[in-house]
Amino acid sequence: MPAKGYILGFDTSAAHCAAALLSGGRVISSRVETMAKGQAERLMPLLEELLAEAGIGWRDLSAIGVGIGPGNFTGIRISVATARGLALPLGVPAFGVSRFETSVFGVNGAACVALDARHGKIYAQDFADGRPTSDPHLIELAEAPPTGDSLIGDGAALLAEATGGTVAKASAAPIAEAIVQITATRLATGATPQRPAPLYLRAADAAPPSDPPPVILD
Repeated sequence: MPAKGYILGFDTSAAHCAAALLSGGRVISSRVETMAKGQAERLMPLLEELLAEAGIGWRDLSAIGVGIGPGNFTGIRISVATARGLALPLGVPAFGVSRFETSVFGVNGAACVALDARHGKIYAQDFADGRPTSDPHLIELAEAPPTGDSLIGDGAALLAEATGGTVAKASAAPIAEAIVQITATRLATGATPQRPAPLYLRAADAAPPSDPPPVILD
């Protein structure tokens, strides 16, 4: 039986199902499958495949890392619920990792992570040597002030065009690999795990129906 010490990370915050497994400080397995829907059905089989390829079981995990967004609301809930559901019975810590953190993983210096929130909006957070220097926030492109910051992320070009900022190279690590590396660092430094929760910075695109509720008769 392999010694316990594996970290599993996964993310479904965008049009993908991504997972990675880390042991001994290095990523030993990684998978990204592009899909616009179906993550709920695919995620657990994908995780089981990664464990089987490494010759380990669920009880060999020492921690779980999960992407908390921002991104697709349904996708985020799928991953976060899965991480919570696994961590409790396994008795291992679960760490939520944002897309801001994965985008800036391994990036030195000051940078602003800009993620496309669609509808003329950008999710943004400032960092210095990988450490956040501002809270995550939502920017209206039409109202964004000029900036000289280096911009990274899938919304960097949009924000640069609106503000005059410079697009810089983002993290070279795939999202799930960045998640397990960040989780490993937190585990090694004794960070207190908090129950993973979705990172929502705006209201959902889908709104509840406006029809009046049905009348319930006695």
